[in-house]
Amino acid sequence: MRLDAVFHNGRFATLDPDRPEAHAIGVLGGRIAALDEELAGCTADTVVDLGGAHAVPGFNDAHHHLSLVGKGRRELDVSYTAAPTLDALYRAVAERAATLPAGAWVLGAGYDQNKTGAHPTAEALDRAAGGRPVWLVHTSHHMAVAGTAAFARAGFTDLAAVPDVPGGHVVRDASGRAEGLLQETAMQLVERVLRPEPAEEWTANIAEGARAALAVGLTSVTEPGIGVVDGIGNGPADLDAYLRVRENGRLGVRMTLMPYITALRDCGVFEPDTTWYGLDLGLRTGFGDEWLRIGPTKMMSDGSLIGRSAAMCCDYHDTPGNSGLLQHEPEQIRRYIVEAHRCGWQIATHAIGDAALDVVLDAYEEAQRLHPRADVRHRVEHAAVTSDAQVARIAALGLIPVPQGRFLSEIGDGLLAALGPERSRLAYRMRSFLDAGLVLPGSSDAPVVASDPLLSIHDMVNRTTASGAPIGPHEAVTAREALTAYTIGSAHAVHEEHLKGTLARGMLADFAVLSDDLLGVAPERIAQLTVGATVVGGRVAHDTGALKVS
Repeated sequence: MRLDAVFHNGRFATLDPDRPEAHAIGVLGGRIAALDEELAGCTADTVVDLGGAHAVPGFNDAHHHLSLVGKGRRELDVSYTAAPTLDALYRAVAERAATLPAGAWVLGAGYDQNKTGAHPTAEALDRAAGGRPVWLVHTSHHMAVAGTAAFARAGFTDLAAVPDVPGGHVVRDASGRAEGLLQETAMQLVERVLRPEPAEEWTANIAEGARAALAVGLTSVTEPGIGVVDGIGNGPADLDAYLRVRENGRLGVRMTLMPYITALRDCGVFEPDTTWYGLDLGLRTGFGDEWLRIGPTKMMSDGSLIGRSAAMCCDYHDTPGNSGLLQHEPEQIRRYIVEAHRCGWQIATHAIGDAALDVVLDAYEEAQRLHPRADVRHRVEHAAVTSDAQVARIAALGLIPVPQGRFLSEIGDGLLAALGPERSRLAYRMRSFLDAGLVLPGSSDAPVVASDPLLSIHDMVNRTTASGAPIGPHEAVTAREALTAYTIGSAHAVHEEHLKGTLARGMLADFAVLSDDLLGVAPERIAQLTVGATVVGGRVAHDTGALKVS
């Protein structure tokens, strides 16, 4: 048999219980056609020598804002690494402003007040930018700071006239003037003049995000939120932007896209006595192919932990009197979920606080009771603070929790401060989910934190913050369980485990070549591993020189 490619002299951890290890893989039509002894007598158009390197199934990030990763890489970096203090942040803004034409926007992302000590202010940003409009998005992407000129571009020349917004918060000084910080839905006051970006800008963001994903071994990504003009989408033509990037050969990574819930609408009569709630033409979860498809619909129920805006059952440990907020009234959350469920959608609801989680679980339970469906796999994005009773309820409802391992180190110290020592035991649970019989996906929520799956797997296993403090060590998982989450688990989360997650005959030929054995190194060394090459559909999509092609 003539194959498209053979990859040999490797040490593949296949995650297939029937053949857990392999040394050679043959590819035909983008899928695995043969392994090891099955390759006897086969020839191939391309032969690739892995040089004895270890390889694993391609990493699959179940919650990764790829377009925003690309956008962030093309704009000003104000993360703690690049700007560790407020003074450094203001200097970075000034340096970027000096390179721009008069009146041009200074756009950046990644700052964290938990590390710099405070949020930037409009007044200080005005001085740094020389009067140019400034918009800096927090690392959580649940808040941002605008300069005075940015407010003016949005129509608010008087900072005392900046309105309050349901589901959001405008931080004000003692006189009632906006200080610059906008939280949650209040961000839309300024974002509405920045979106949608021109098609050439957004497609460039997607292409750059795809390059970054392939460089860290990601072969599949689920983008949580497209189709709306806000911080997690660019506009109603987002799907077209992904199609353009795919058509010009710059996508490279397999994408599942989540339309945001507000992009769905009542489309009228679908069949006798039945209306349709969703995308035009009846498009819903599952439409597409192995490269680009529509997944669940995404919705927000609350905010973020490090921003102290997630809806909690009790006050934040370090901000008495504040228990966060819901982004929608409970009845609106219920209606969104019940209608989307009725019309065949898988639903992925952001719920970080335990109070928000109760609202979401109630809605999921009601939706299934009113309109029973089999194997729906509705999701809870983040499930950040979860009681034992809520873990049991998630399992009973057949839901998929999607916590983020990398949060534990990069923003873990902020999480500990927000929750305090007792409630932090309930944060980003993983062992408890597995013990309850749930399928655990792997995800980063990049660009909130680094997108590298190896770093996230390290944190899932080791569970320490950047300062070295333990954070829920009883929730640690093994390296194999973490790898399974980042492969099989993430595929299961979007109904694709029949295509992805293991290296077996008939599966997609997607894998990552590593610098060492992920399942064999000491747990504390996992973060030191690197990706030497990424193969998608049997084609080398990224290579640092780890492969020898003939």
